[in-house]
Amino acid sequence: MQSAGGSAHQARPLFGGALSAVIPHSATDISELREIPDNQEVFAHAHTDQSLIVELVEFQAQVSDQDAARYHFEDIAGSNKALEPGAFEVTGAVAFPKAELSLLECSCAWMLTGTQCVSKFNEEARNNVTIHLGLFRLPQFSTDVLITFNDPQHISPDSSSASSVETHREPWTVQDFQRLMQTLTLHNPGLFG
Repeated sequence: MQSAGGSAHQARPLFGGALSAVIPHSATDISELREIPDNQEVFAHAHTDQSLIVELVEFQAQVSDQDAARYHFEDIAGSNKALEPGAFEVTGAVAFPKAELSLLECSCAWMLTGTQCVSKFNEEARNNVTIHLGLFRLPQFSTDVLITFNDPQHISPDSSSASSVETHREPWTVQDFQRLMQTLTLHNPGLFG
């Protein structure tokens, strides 16, 4: 796959090579900096406060396919302590066409966009973040695969992230997120147990 600039987008191994996907340029693998749960791959932009998370979570059989992305978005809002009224909002959710995906094993895929008002590292200061959530449902493996693109829109001056505001160079785009979704590929089903 070639970008407009002519540089090739390389698929990056995830979960020890069991999955792979094209991760945007200037991505730092956070597992090289701190402990990350085994069910997550976390990447941060080198110059912004954007992040991407690929996460394997339990398949929620009680939740319909069309409601599953919202279910996981609200679960993330709970983890972010952003459940109070006005702290989170879903702005759109659409099915992602299977014909455009490499992860053929999924029963369906969804893309949700929303906002959350979150603090980093349990700080008092809260930042407004647009969250793009990709969901792949894999009932045969009892797994939902989530891809979360956190894209801060307003960072509080009191946040530890405030220093990244001044160095906002070449931020990731929704197209980078969609490319990651489209290129996610399963190489080893043993990943799911």
